[in-house]
Amino acid sequence: MDDLVEEPEVRAATLERLLREIGAGSREALGELYTLTHAAVYALALSVLASAQDAEEATHDAFLRIWDYAGSYKAKGSPMAWIMAVTRNLCLMELRRKKRQKALSDDEWNAIPAEDRGLNSEDRALLQWALGSLDAASRQIVLLHAVAGLKHREIAKLLSLPQNTVLSKYSRAIGKMRAGLEKGE
Repeated sequence: MDDLVEEPEVRAATLERLLREIGAGSREALGELYTLTHAAVYALALSVLASAQDAEEATHDAFLRIWDYAGSYKAKGSPMAWIMAVTRNLCLMELRRKKRQKALSDDEWNAIPAEDRGLNSEDRALLQWALGSLDAASRQIVLLHAVAGLKHREIAKLLSLPQNTVLSKYSRAIGKMRAGLEKGE
């Protein structure tokens, strides 16, 4: 799995292969895809829905949707971007349905699977502070980058934002965290 994180071309080829196999009805391929991508899917869902329970349901629904539509996936872009777009669309539909948005509670924050991205307790504490102190858009970018492991250009595509906007929001969020830590907050 480390190779998949380090080499985007290998990761993309693997995900494309898995999507083709899922489209052909392979449950094993769906299981492998889930293993490789569920942390990122969950992090995106959590960043949009701000509820651990809703994020878990959205993650489940995303993989059901992937199962249903993998056969129609066209290898034009990034397979991870397609997976994340499926997830994001489901989450936005859920938000419209419930017409609500709220901040993360401690219990919901603790539901983030830290071991999937190698977060130690210090990293988690920093991220928890950042999520509590940031606006929704910055919080989403921090979660997608630090927890889901997406690159800034992938986040920009996923959120339909210019890459410079993503970079500046992320940079300001890091600056805000740093300033808070220096003040002893």
